[in-house]
Amino acid sequence: MSPVRRCSRTACRQPAVFTLTYVYADSTAVLGPLAAYVEPHCYDLCAVHADRLTAPRGWEVVRLPVETAGGGPGSDDLEALADAVREAARPPARQDPSEDVGEGTETLRRKHLRVVRSDLGEQQSPRHPGG
Repeated sequence: MSPVRRCSRTACRQPAVFTLTYVYADSTAVLGPLAAYVEPHCYDLCAVHADRLTAPRGWEVVRLPVETAGGGPGSDDLEALADAVREAARPPARQDPSEDVGEGTETLRRKHLRVVRSDLGEQQSPRHPGG
């Protein structure tokens, strides 16, 4: 397998230098620098096909700037990516257990689930039927 990625256009043997991604929800075609790895829903394009790119009527083409020097992500890009991965892996900050949540106090949290202790008993005595 060749280490050089080729243009996705049929019969084109030129090396790819851009990646095209469609954002269907926004009716936008985004053309940017060659992605770090092949993605199944993206298209790698050579310079000629990228220059000729047109979008369907009503769609917008966004052309992201491409850095020609360096040939890859810079150290700032890699550091920002590493910081984002670390932040995503960090457990969420624990809330103060005494912080009120609705009609109770949160005592435990697991991802999107919360255990809430009712504060109703502390504010007033419970009512018993018939009493």
